[in-house]
Amino acid sequence: MINKDTQLCMSLAGRPGNFGTRFHNYLYEKLGLNFIYKAFTTQDIEHAVKGVRALGIRGCAVSMPFKESCMPFLDEISASAKAIESVNTIVNTDGYLKAYNTDYIAIVKLIEKYQLDKNMSVIVHGSGGMAKAVVAAFKNSGFSRVSVYARNVETGTYLANLYGYSYINKLDQQNAEILINVTPIGMKGGKEEFSLPFPEALINQAKAAFDVVALPVETPFIQYARQQNKVIISGAEVAVLQAVEQFELYTGVRPDEALIAEAAEFARNS
Repeated sequence: MINKDTQLCMSLAGRPGNFGTRFHNYLYEKLGLNFIYKAFTTQDIEHAVKGVRALGIRGCAVSMPFKESCMPFLDEISASAKAIESVNTIVNTDGYLKAYNTDYIAIVKLIEKYQLDKNMSVIVHGSGGMAKAVVAAFKNSGFSRVSVYARNVETGTYLANLYGYSYINKLDQQNAEILINVTPIGMKGGKEEFSLPFPEALINQAKAAFDVVALPVETPFIQYARQQNKVIISGAEVAVLQAVEQFELYTGVRPDEALIAEAAEFARNS
């Protein structure tokens, strides 16, 4: 039962989805925690973040396009998030807002889970806050052959240079063993919902397809790559791993693997 002591956690996203809301609330109920989670969007990131502080909201997940624009309104940014220049998690402790980047942790864990070879060549499509986490994770995991492509040449070049990688200005006639989409292309409800972030010819020659878009569970990119028998890493996996890290930061509780899998299944099929 919700009462005066119930702690609120929330998310801020340009296009809110149900995954985080259902994932967190499922775990709160199963673990008997007096928390509730709600998704929001905003046109005013400054006052949204100030509202987190003013209303005593315990935690706030931050998604596109707010991962960078929220940063000036925070009290402290963890070392890794500061290095990446992007945050996805805000924890409010008695009005003091500290930010983290659990996207980075999730990407590192997926590199390890799928045993991606650091000698493989990689193309990252995107240059926003999530792309910064992805590129940092691959850099710190020992990958040296990484190229960044972005339609925004300025931010794409900046991101590539930040980690000593190369910027490419087109995807045609490129080759890479790992392709990573870190754009909204393929996201449900978006203007490019049914588009591919890479040319079919580029996907055909790759070994692995990695999409950070979590909704739908299988984007057009993942569907096409699966048909070509590529190694598949989906945004749904990223969403689960980063959400578990957030859950622990908010509540101080780490669910066991069986319960995490149960919550993820519940959230995906809702």
